[in-house]
Formats: sequence, C-alpha cells, structure tokens
Amino acid sequence: MSEQTTNVNLDAEETSALEEATTVERCLSFQVDDLILFLSTDYIVEIVNDYPITPLPMVPSFVKGMINLRGQILPVLDMRLCMDKPPAEYTGKTCVIRLDIDSVPLCIVIDSVCQVLDIDFREVRPIPVKRQQKLLNGMIDLGDGKVMMSFDCNVLLEKRY
Repeated sequence: MSEQTTNVNLDAEETSALEEATTVERCLSFQVDDLILFLSTDYIVEIVNDYPITPLPMVPSFVKGMINLRGQILPVLDMRLCMDKPPAEYTGKTCVIRLDIDSVPLCIVIDSVCQVLDIDFREVRPIPVKRQQKLLNGMIDLGDGKVMMSFDCNVLLEKRY
C-alpha cells in the first residue's frame, strides 16, 4: 500500500479569508444601564419579552427569581445588579435572554436588545485595569467615540461577580 499525501497550497487571499472566518463571530449587542455589551449568539437560546418572574426568598439581590419556561425552571439574574448598577423599573424594552453556558441553562435580564452583528475578535481589546468592570472581558471601538464591551457570561458560572 502506498501512502498518498495531498499538498494544499492556499494563496494569501484564501489564507486571510480563512483566518477572518475563524475570528469573526455572530454576536448580540444589548444595553445594561449606560453600557453597550455584546456576546456570542452561540450562548443564546432565545430572547423572551414580558415574562413573569417568581421571586425567591433569601437569595442575593441580583437573583431576581425563577421562571418556568415551557416546563423548565430557570434562574433569572438581573445584569444591572450583577454589575453594581442602580436597579431600574422593567419596561417594554426589558428582555430576558435565555443562555446555555457549558450546558448550564440560566436567564439574564437586560435593559434592551440593540442588534445582531458580526464581531471580529481580533479587534477586541483588553479593558484598562483601572476601569475594568465585572463580567466584562474586552472592548471594541465603535468609531463614534463609543465603546462596546464584551460580556463574559462564563463568569456567571464562576460566581466571581
């Protein structure tokens, strides 16, 4: 038996396109207080509007309660409170985002959804240490003097916030 080897030669344009495809992710941008955040849509199961949250006794203030979503009981965390922001009245724009983080389902409450966009993670920069926020692991310049922050939902599981 003879071994067959195949040499694949990619030109610079094909290599660049391949690299870009592996660093660009589909992300959802959303607002929490005065921050614009984004996270990969890989974590998002669904977005729910105007859903009743059952409060729980003796839990941290950022745990708003539980919801029963089609028979699945899910904890609900208020991102404003997780990030030490002032609480706010829930409005028609307030959303519950159901996440699946490493097979752990949970929900987060955010102020509003902005848009779905493609983010090139090569452009995401570290947050300056002095100004670093809980649950955030990077930032990207939007070009108009505004910055969008990368939301690190894995920290929700680590209970470091």
